[in-house]
Amino acid sequence: MLLWIAIIIAVLWLLGLLGGIGGGLIHILLVVAVIVLIFHFVRGRSRV
Repeated sequence: MLLWIAIIIAVLWLLGLLGGIGGGLIHILLVVAVIVLIFHFVRGRSRV
């Protein structure tokens, strides 16, 4: 589930970056997506 959240956030970041909207919020979304991905891979699949 975390992986899907990270993918959705990354897609929103890409759309915002290409659309030129959002300003600093766009980069915050990217940072959040990367943190969620790292957390997902560090935690592993111990729980569903």
